[in-house]
Amino acid sequence: MNLYDSRILLIDDNVELADMVRDMLRRNGYSNVSCAHTCEQGMSMFREEAPQLVVLDIMLPDGDGFSLFRRIRDISEVPILFLSAKDEDNDRLFGLGLGADDYITKPFLSQELLLRVNAVLKRTYFSGARLTGSSAGNGIGSYGDSFGDPRFRNPAFTPSSGEPDVLLLGEHRISFAEASVTYRGKTTSFTAKELQLLKKLSQNRGNIVTFDALCMAVWGDPYYGYENTLMVHIRHLREKIEDDPSSPKWLLTARGLGYRLKKEEKSDEKSV
Repeated sequence: MNLYDSRILLIDDNVELADMVRDMLRRNGYSNVSCAHTCEQGMSMFREEAPQLVVLDIMLPDGDGFSLFRRIRDISEVPILFLSAKDEDNDRLFGLGLGADDYITKPFLSQELLLRVNAVLKRTYFSGARLTGSSAGNGIGSYGDSFGDPRFRNPAFTPSSGEPDVLLLGEHRISFAEASVTYRGKTTSFTAKELQLLKKLSQNRGNIVTFDALCMAVWGDPYYGYENTLMVHIRHLREKIEDDPSSPKWLLTARGLGYRLKKEEKSDEKSV
């Protein structure tokens, strides 16, 4: 499976613009591009086609893109790029805060959209992993996550030999193999990017992991351009592993440098 085999779903109520974007992507090598023009049509096509990328408008005739984003996120971690005429900072930050992979405003340059689509697909599916020909045949790549059934978790997050399967942060029991954290009987799943961040931090527990190192681990690119996105993912991660996310005990900020996962102190140790 190569980059240009990726299935892309474009959801935009402007039929003329959607056709223009689809044609532009096809001219540049992407042959599997579908268009939907409403929330319900988009959700139906998403379930049927299991795309590897969604390009989503915010203003739709039967709802809004933010709500549709949440519905998709209930069943999938597929990357989503917002494409919107709303260029206010609050809307952009809200979209990124939901966990969107990128946000581009109209009007836009065709080449800019193409570059962003390329970048999102490369860092999601083709950074540090390869898709095998046999995997491509059944629609499920070795890199997983959103190829084939988009609800499959990425097998790249299964701990390799010699790495601990379980991480304890006080009463929070984290399973890397199951991509989840259990706290006082309640189990919560991590997103793929949250798990990547946590794994990188746990591999360097007690030491500062720079912003660049974290972004390279998750997106395959340096920190510049991912500042807001990284902060959003760290905030969501703290909500799952901290008793009080606003006053974190474990995932600490090293101002101006990066983040550090605090080591368990003697007094904090508990028998398991």
